Formats: sequence, C-alpha cells, structure tokens
Amino acid sequence: MIAHLWHRDARHEGVRRINIYLLRLLYALMFFVLGHSTWNEILTHQGAWAPEEAVAWTVWTAFATLAGLGILRPVKMLPILLLEVFYKVLWLAIVAYPLWTNGTLAGSPAEGTTNAFLWVVLAIVAVPWGHVAKAYLTWPKVQAA
Repeated sequence: MIAHLWHRDARHEGVRRINIYLLRLLYALMFFVLGHSTWNEILTHQGAWAPEEAVAWTVWTAFATLAGLGILRPVKMLPILLLEVFYKVLWLAIVAYPLWTNGTLAGSPAEGTTNAFLWVVLAIVAVPWGHVAKAYLTWPKVQAA
C-alpha cells in the first residue's frame, strides 16, 4: 500500500503519487482556509479600500481561488505554488531574518506574518522539484524533421 506512493504516475507527467497527494492537500488548504478568510474580508469590507491593502487582499483571494484548480490539476497549477514559495522565502529572508538576527522579531509587527510564512516548508516538501527543474528550467528537445 505505502510502496505505491513512491511510484511515478503517468497521468501526472511522471510525478510521484506522494507528491500528487501532498500537492492536492496544499491546494485544498489554500482553497478552503485561505479562501475563506480572503473572500470573507473582501465580501464584508466596508468603506473605501486603501490601494495597497486592496492589492494584497485581491491577489491572495485570486491565489486561493486558483488553488481550487490545483485540486483537480495538481501538476498544471505548480506555478502558483512556486510563486508562494518564492514570495514567502524572499519575505522571510529580507524582512524576518534581519529582525530575528537583531533580536527584534519577537513582538514586532512582522512576527505574525513570519509565523504564517514559516509554513512554506510544507510547500517546499510537496513540490516535485525534479519535475520543476525538467519542466521549467530546461529547453524542450527539438524533434528532427
């Protein structure tokens, strides 16, 4: 039973089944948990939006909504997980890490975001990095005529 999790799945471009299950779990969490909070914020917001705040909420809402497609097509929607990994790791590196090394992260406005963004490790584990390298970082082979 467990051994089949490590087999490559032809239906999903040769990505291992364990990765497919983990990806679907992540997409479901994004769709339901993040989607619930972001759509709730958008639908119940009163008054005019601050432009930067509106950008953040609409991007996160679009991100969560697109994750619904990831439940059905986990490999095809990998770019949204790559975006998530990239922006969260980048934010942790340029905002949280300097605060942490200076001993000023705890109790700062960045502490809550840091705690939420540290969960990016789940996406890092779930992403099939070999497939990402092959699909996005190499040139397709040209067929001889």
